[in-house]
Amino acid sequence: MNKLYLVLLILFFTKTVIFAQLPPVFDTNDEKRASHSEMIKTYLTPTRIVWKSDDSGNHIKNENTLLEKGNGQVAVNDENLFRLISNKDHKPGIMLDFGKEINGGIKISMGIRPSKTPLRLRIRFGESVSEAMSNIGGKSNATNEHSLRDFTLEVPWLGSVEIGETGFRFVRIDVLDANENAPIKSIEAAFVYRDLEYIGSFDSSNKRLNDIWLTGAYTVHLNMQNYLWDGIKRDRLVWVGDMHPEVMTINSVFGSNSIVPKSLDLARDQHPLPQWMNTISSYSMWWLLIHKDWYNYHGDFAYLKEQEAYMIALLDQLSTFIDKDNKEVLNGGRFLDWPTSTDPKAVHAGLQAMMIMTFEAGAEMMKTLERPELAKKYIKISKNLKKHTPEGNTSKQAASLMVLADIAKAKKINVEVLKKNGVENMSTFYGYYILEAMAEAKDYQGALDVISEYWGGMLDLGATTFWEDFNISEGKISGRIDELPATNKSDIHSDFGDFCYVGLRHSLAHGWASGPTAWLTQYVLGVNVSDGGNTITIEPHLGNLEFVNGTFPTKFGVLKISHTKNLKGKVVTKIDAPKGLKVNYK
Repeated sequence: MNKLYLVLLILFFTKTVIFAQLPPVFDTNDEKRASHSEMIKTYLTPTRIVWKSDDSGNHIKNENTLLEKGNGQVAVNDENLFRLISNKDHKPGIMLDFGKEINGGIKISMGIRPSKTPLRLRIRFGESVSEAMSNIGGKSNATNEHSLRDFTLEVPWLGSVEIGETGFRFVRIDVLDANENAPIKSIEAAFVYRDLEYIGSFDSSNKRLNDIWLTGAYTVHLNMQNYLWDGIKRDRLVWVGDMHPEVMTINSVFGSNSIVPKSLDLARDQHPLPQWMNTISSYSMWWLLIHKDWYNYHGDFAYLKEQEAYMIALLDQLSTFIDKDNKEVLNGGRFLDWPTSTDPKAVHAGLQAMMIMTFEAGAEMMKTLERPELAKKYIKISKNLKKHTPEGNTSKQAASLMVLADIAKAKKINVEVLKKNGVENMSTFYGYYILEAMAEAKDYQGALDVISEYWGGMLDLGATTFWEDFNISEGKISGRIDELPATNKSDIHSDFGDFCYVGLRHSLAHGWASGPTAWLTQYVLGVNVSDGGNTITIEPHLGNLEFVNGTFPTKFGVLKISHTKNLKGKVVTKIDAPKGLKVNYK
């Protein structure tokens, strides 16, 4: 018994639950427990009542008690509980807002009522108010794909039930049967997330940019479940191309995390060659590019070595899809992102650029792995690929990749393509590469303006996480996602969308949309990592910002940086670097 007690004490004092930078809606005093060593479950109280079916007081009573933090324990003498009272003519319902998009389910606790039979309730989860108000099926309604959004639940007499595994912010609850008088003790959200500290940070003189940085970080954090997903409602899957912006965000916020190699290995093992990852050739290329960036940031040679055989075989397979004119002729799914998927010229331009970038990355990794003959081979292939210049592309996404592959002039593309029509025809996924290309053109202020308008446009519509897709022109005529749909405005969630995100299948928490977080850290805070994470070069670009402060996770510890403009407009920088890290300043 004494040994067991000692073990429990050690576990208690060595396990630290970190809530750094969790959104303010999350009360760290909420009930929480570890489901395993990496995940935490926290019970959240609703922040407001969005809607109720009855304002007379006859069918819904004491609803404000749901907004009070309780102890989660039902009792035989509970008084003044929230009540749902139904008859044959009215079966009441209520919608709750938990203040922030989360992953998990709900816990409902009920007191004593005359009947001891379970109470039947209809539960509807929503990433938006309109989704929680919708039915299942049809172009503009919700789905039960990937995770249940709409279902029937039985709640026991004088007991609790917990159910749900999805991404949501809003929950609508309706009584299904007549002649019920249901005393509800509490309705809480069971929030499940990975136990992580936000090591990286970004704080500037522009609050909107600060909010965007943190929203991108939080979006990826939500998707760091058992594996690195791209969406917590849909898709709850490892999509390798989508991982690249997510991994760059993880590098900037959380540092080295085992979920990245775990997810990369899963994708490799699920798709033995000659299969393309997720059936898409570009996603196999993204797998290689992620590995290049992951090594550059963290320098895990042993892990890179584990990939050597698959990498060589994949690169050699890719090399067989180049014709005599040095043009890519990839088979399988020819895909960059959804907005370009109907434009063959854009797809070819993007794939040609990606082939160049991939073989350059392959050469770099082969050099690290001390395979000089292969490094030379892959560099030669990349140079040959540059002899073919795709024509007729007008998409911002493919043009950005062409800039990054050095087959298009950055400043020319920036003026003629990227800045054309402002943030029209942007993509939440490839927006990251558009920002990268703007940085290549030295248009840092232009990129900051794009971030503020495009990603900030989602915040203006009530977003607490960034979305799978966003069209700025649609946003300008739409109501907010945290309000009931208005008759004089479009519904941004249900009225629009193409391809996989028609209607309410559209994901409002998609990790591929987190690009500004990584970009702001690299180009504004100025953190450029090289040499397997051993060296960091600081090169800030503040644009019209007065100051920017931040931290960055390195393999040696936390790097602290501050940049402030003095009265003459010169940037004064202070750096506090951990021992062992080499820091250069430009």
